[in-house]
Amino acid sequence: MKTLKTAFLLTALTLLLLFLGAAFGGERGMTLALVFAVLMNGTAYFFSDKIALMSSGAQPISKEQAPRLYEVMERLAAKSNLPMPKMYLIPQAAPNAFATGRNPSHASVAVTQGLMELMDDEELEGVIAHELSHVRNYDILTSSIAATIAGASTGVARMGFWFGGGGNRQRGGGLTGILMLILAPFAALLLQMGISRQREYQADASGARMVGHPYGLIRALEKLGAYNKRIPMDVPPTTSALMIVQPLSAGQIFSSLFSTHPPLADRIAQLRAMTVTR
Repeated sequence: MKTLKTAFLLTALTLLLLFLGAAFGGERGMTLALVFAVLMNGTAYFFSDKIALMSSGAQPISKEQAPRLYEVMERLAAKSNLPMPKMYLIPQAAPNAFATGRNPSHASVAVTQGLMELMDDEELEGVIAHELSHVRNYDILTSSIAATIAGASTGVARMGFWFGGGGNRQRGGGLTGILMLILAPFAALLLQMGISRQREYQADASGARMVGHPYGLIRALEKLGAYNKRIPMDVPPTTSALMIVQPLSAGQIFSSLFSTHPPLADRIAQLRAMTVTR
């Protein structure tokens, strides 16, 4: 059901982009919007992982430098029949982690220095299982496409307003263009949030099943929530959306309302329910 919801939201984002192209440029505008989306998705497919790693300051880390991290990753990857991802360390104090890559054969997992220092072995196992679940479920590809289409929708709305829609009296005048300029990015944001939140619930459940119990991940999420409320993390919004929990950013407002992540309390409650039903 959650996979169907994600597919529905991706379709809705694409339709929003096509609607904006048609509204500002008719059939030609719709065609240009679709071409624009395809080109941006191609870029996201091949380069989103490199962009995310670079923007977070992640550095490759070897097995000799992080034997505990590699031991957990190698064991879980073998258990899940997945290739060993490339491992990266982010030199930041806030505990967090993310996975990136277009498929399991081209996957990378990055963890912060703070996460390695704060998590015990069982908690680290829960976090790594969560990230491996993102890899196995191809979540990063879905999120990259969603972000690309959302960005394209905003770009089409702006270009249409300034180069056509804003001054087109026959299509409703400047008021219509202004409304689309405001509402299109907001609609794209809401749809993108829906996709991101669904994927976190899925990765939590899949990660708990991968390990065999949810206890380590529950404790890890509790720690992550507590520390990330106090320690800011310097990452751009696109990379922030990939993290296991929403990082605190400088000047952040309305964080819960416009968060790309579901509330931690809800995620932990669903994991606790697994201890009763499994």
